[in-house]
Amino acid sequence: MPEINIPIDWATVNWVYVILLAVFVFIAAVIGNLLSFNHRGMGALLTAVLFGAIFVFWSYYPHHLPLPTRLSAEATHEPAGMPSKPAAAAPQKPANPVTDVTPPKNPVTTVPPAH
Repeated sequence: MPEINIPIDWATVNWVYVILLAVFVFIAAVIGNLLSFNHRGMGALLTAVLFGAIFVFWSYYPHHLPLPTRLSAEATHEPAGMPSKPAAAAPQKPANPVTDVTPPKNPVTTVPPAH
């Protein structure tokens, strides 16, 4: 049997979030199956709709419970092998010492002599 190499860092998986979503899927599947009277296609459709509704409610309703509501907030770790973004360099100061670019109030002009 060949060895399966999956590039997932299992230590960074938010297991509480995974278990919570699995519970949502289970509840949606039970309700969808009951509402469809054991018709498989209708049960699958109702399950998908119910899970979508539960997921949106859990992720976006401000219920202020201590359980995770966003996967992206937890995913601050970049996967191995992915190039990281280069750090922005500090802007260089210009070599020109003049910092004021406004014109003078009364510019000196030369007036040609009148003939």
